[in-house]
Amino acid sequence: MRVMAQMSMVMNLDKCIGCHTCSVTCKQAWTNRSGVEYVWFNNVESRPGQGYPRTYEDQDRWQGGWTRTRSGRLKPRAGGRIKKLLSIFANPKLPAMQDYYEPWTYDYEHLLTAPAGGTDTPVARPKSLLTGEDTKVTWSANWDDSLAGGNEIAAGDPVLRQLSDQVRQEYEKAFLFFLPRICEHCLNPSCAASCPSGAIYKRAEDGIVLVDQDRCRGWRMCVTGCPYKKIYFNHRTGKAEKCTFCFPRIEIGQPTICSETCVGRLRYLGLMLYDADRVGAAAAVKDEHDLYDAQRSVFLDPHDPEVVAAARAADIPDDWITAAQRSPIWDLIMKYEVALPLHPEYRTMPMVWYIPPLSPVVDILRDTGHDGEDLNNLFGAVDALRIPVDYLAGLFTAGDPGPVTGVLQRLAAMRAYQRRINLGEERDESLASTVGMTGQQMDDMYRLLAIAKYEERYVIPAAHAEDAHHLEALGTECSLDFEGGPGMGGSGPFGEASGTPAPISVENFHMLRDRQTADSVAAPEDKQARVNLLNWDGKGHPEGLFPPRKDEGAP
Repeated sequence: MRVMAQMSMVMNLDKCIGCHTCSVTCKQAWTNRSGVEYVWFNNVESRPGQGYPRTYEDQDRWQGGWTRTRSGRLKPRAGGRIKKLLSIFANPKLPAMQDYYEPWTYDYEHLLTAPAGGTDTPVARPKSLLTGEDTKVTWSANWDDSLAGGNEIAAGDPVLRQLSDQVRQEYEKAFLFFLPRICEHCLNPSCAASCPSGAIYKRAEDGIVLVDQDRCRGWRMCVTGCPYKKIYFNHRTGKAEKCTFCFPRIEIGQPTICSETCVGRLRYLGLMLYDADRVGAAAAVKDEHDLYDAQRSVFLDPHDPEVVAAARAADIPDDWITAAQRSPIWDLIMKYEVALPLHPEYRTMPMVWYIPPLSPVVDILRDTGHDGEDLNNLFGAVDALRIPVDYLAGLFTAGDPGPVTGVLQRLAAMRAYQRRINLGEERDESLASTVGMTGQQMDDMYRLLAIAKYEERYVIPAAHAEDAHHLEALGTECSLDFEGGPGMGGSGPFGEASGTPAPISVENFHMLRDRQTADSVAAPEDKQARVNLLNWDGKGHPEGLFPPRKDEGAP
């Protein structure tokens, strides 16, 4: 048993309203610069829909993830070393810009400079951020939004395509939901195996998958190899870039920026312990329907004394072991069994899991005049509405509806159980026992899913390093103020290594305290007359916010 730690995330899709706040804040923090205008480390997709980039789930076309050979071994679907070597200068399995979208802005300057008078009203034409020329807006990162039930849009959904014609025709009557996506930070990342230069690596201490900008040579094999298409190419620096799981924040115990700003509070962050020696065998099980259980078998119980002893022997700090014991991820995946992996059939063993939505089932029952919260009605609906269950199974369990049905039934039982309590009725333990749970477990699961506080949703141990005190000094510039962005390269004429190091944005507590009175850590010379209202938290009296008092020497 080789114990390793992995930072992980679970998203409760029942709470996502598709507001895209997570996408916007991630964009501002990590990809608000030239060369990555089309890049969204975090995006929110409408389901059914084609996703971003379009039809990224069609691995017959894009050749992402792993495939199992006849001998039972895994190899990248795009081909092994020889095939990569032969196509290293011409990789045809790449999404084109039209599969993403051509990013644009608007010519607002024309509105400001247009002469007054005349019969024509000035307009702000859309301008391409790539060419600077006039463009026509035809697609974006979530063009499917609120249109996913339409036949024209839904026809491009690779998951929906696998279902019957009858299902496709009736699916628009079932439901639409939103699916936020980031890099999966997989246990068995195919992007790392696809990189000819070895630039993509998985951090040993927390499992976060990163791109070494010094070693990256821009071959773009990783873009092909990632089945989730969450690695992007920076056409300005010639380097690959991807979601970093906001590692500078994680290292000081703060959640990712997408989690911090999520309006629906649907994201959970925590540490999982797993047996690294069992990952390969679990990812290579023969039947795709067994991949969900195979990945769960890799996770180690942090409460088991043997696991704790093995973790200590692997130099995992005690506070990290404690964090794993308190992890909401462990509870949602292993204890309550309500979280599922995204496309386990890719065999990458993803570590961003999802709680499937139950609300659409409730809505359908309510619209038919039935009590949508009654347990018997809900169980019957979950069993009868094969359309949504089959679709969810295509997303989360390689097409096996059994685990999805079990999750939805546990969520339905929790709703019915808590409803009785809210109505002042006696607790009904039989409701919990129908899904193999106790009343106390129902209470605990309800608290975690519905009313959990900040410290319960985000259990993040701070980094351990010999020079940990340097973490306080990492926050030298805000990512919005630095052209190269936080840790993503391009600071010199020949790449990152040829210029000054790119500063990493870390919001530590000292910055949170001091940023009321300064626009940056290095305060401006005219600090006395300036104040950053955007960052003022309403506490204290920052210099420049109010006129000085007369007794302070003001005229």
